[in-house]
Amino acid sequence: MKNLNMKMMMMMRTKIISSLLILSIVFTACNDEFLDTQPLDKIASTATWSDGTLSEAFIFSIYSYLGYAGFEEQMQAVITDEAYFTHAGRNINTFNEGSEQPGNLAWTSGTYRWDRMYSAIRQANVALAELPESTFEDQDQKDKLMGEAHFLRGYFYHQLMRFYGGVPLIDAPYTLDDDLSIARSTFAETVDFIIADLDAAANLLNGKQMADGRASRVAAMALKARVLTYAASDLHESSKAPAGYGGDLHAYTGGQEARWQAAQQASKAVLDITSGYKTDLSAPVSHSEGIDNAVAIAMGGKSAVADASAASELIWVRTLSSQYTPEDNWPLGGTHFGVNNGPNGYHNWSGNPPTQQMVDDYELMDGTKFDWNNPTHKADPYANRDPRFHAHVLFDGAKWKPRPSDVVYIDPYDEYQSGYYDDGNGGLINGVDTRQGPIENWNGSRTHYNLKKWIDPDPSIKENLTSHQVIPWPFIRYAEVVLNYVEASINLGQENEARNWMNKTRFRVGMPAITETGTDLLDKYINERRIELAFEEHRYHDARRWLIASETLGRGVQKINITATLKAGKSPVVPYRHDKTTYDYTYEVQNETSIENRTWKDKMYYRPISRDEMNKNSLLVQNPGYD
Repeated sequence: MKNLNMKMMMMMRTKIISSLLILSIVFTACNDEFLDTQPLDKIASTATWSDGTLSEAFIFSIYSYLGYAGFEEQMQAVITDEAYFTHAGRNINTFNEGSEQPGNLAWTSGTYRWDRMYSAIRQANVALAELPESTFEDQDQKDKLMGEAHFLRGYFYHQLMRFYGGVPLIDAPYTLDDDLSIARSTFAETVDFIIADLDAAANLLNGKQMADGRASRVAAMALKARVLTYAASDLHESSKAPAGYGGDLHAYTGGQEARWQAAQQASKAVLDITSGYKTDLSAPVSHSEGIDNAVAIAMGGKSAVADASAASELIWVRTLSSQYTPEDNWPLGGTHFGVNNGPNGYHNWSGNPPTQQMVDDYELMDGTKFDWNNPTHKADPYANRDPRFHAHVLFDGAKWKPRPSDVVYIDPYDEYQSGYYDDGNGGLINGVDTRQGPIENWNGSRTHYNLKKWIDPDPSIKENLTSHQVIPWPFIRYAEVVLNYVEASINLGQENEARNWMNKTRFRVGMPAITETGTDLLDKYINERRIELAFEEHRYHDARRWLIASETLGRGVQKINITATLKAGKSPVVPYRHDKTTYDYTYEVQNETSIENRTWKDKMYYRPISRDEMNKNSLLVQNPGYD
């Protein structure tokens, strides 16, 4: 029996090593797709840490906690004023309507869920405990894996910090036999712990060549800059924090200027050793080039029809691969982003459409604000807008990809149709992409816009369940670091420096130079960050840390209603197409309340810790307002 067991163990080990060798070949041949490999079971044995390949597989398994990153069916944008989730019954309204409680949690992504983050942290702790004692000989590989473990632990703690405040800090691989009653650390202690991890990661990863999607020295430094930017923000200054949140679980007492200095230094350290995509321009590009550049940035260098060199913008990403099948990609995310968000007239689900407020915040090409009270703006609201608007949003009349074969007879012109058009007989034609459209009358956008950013414009890639795109999710990109540096510079009174660096994100998309000063400059920055980082999981955190959540996240959602009326003496265009010589278009902003009525309560500055977690740990203190 003993011999049989030994034989079985040897066979299992051989099988594992063989599988890992295959994976190693895959990683070598296509490094940017390593995260798409189904991770091995978490092997925590002596054998793991005596074998470099097995140790590497263990680290790979920690990356699996990143999930699909921001490419989930429900995006984080829908708990902000960026987007409005189309489909009812997903528990998103529980948050947006302020009714979330510890025993009734709203939709919570796995990318920041309390228990999932601590599971990931435990795996990182196992690696950090075992790797120093590992017996495989490649010290360079050991350092790299240690650096990745430090980075990932820091990242997962940063997610907890952003959503919950100070949290229990665990730096050892606890087991079920250990006492898991651990008090929350202060916000300052949590920040310091994360920074220490990121500094360790940056040191260990220095000089290491890392595949796309894996932690790197620059990624660790950039995440450090983000964490310090958050720490310096008003939400975390006790004298400015909302009632109940000025204590040490969520804020510092004094020293805000020093924290801004630290944030600025950390951001500048990144900017000194790397560069982004077309950030060396001295004047704005043309409108058309600006659109192309904005599309290329969103594609991350992975679209066949966009500039591949835009990959230089990315610092740390979630890579994707067409190897997924629908069975192992549910709920549909990642490679099926187009299905989740494309127009229903293409047999897609219109899941996370932009709000009218989001659309309105894209400036005009001269840098001025759009205004519905301006007759010229109202008559043609999508003309002469920031090129990033055309790269991020599908709007009525916008050109898009070829229609499916069963829809082309309705729209042979490949135009997004989200309005209602005069049929010449006293009635209206429902645009094919409306919720009342003739193809699918349940998946249409509730705001009459669709998200375009990250959907590959390559016409050969159809947004349906049988095609896949490989656009990466940008956890961190160069523009964020630039804007973090700008924000710190503004708060330190260095306005020229702020303007010079903000222009780097504007010139490449065709927008004019910043000239504002004082509070106008800060307002300009807030809007620039909103637009440049649109839908990238920044708005929720930004609105909170700037203490503007009540007037932004908490406001009711608006949509657009578009009607086309035939001009005198004109006959309908059949099949319909957008035609200003034939139709007069009217645009009416309306409130959208069909599935939620948004509000803001100050308890919403942080998420509640679940009742289950509170019951497990008697030392946990609940966030204010959720008792």
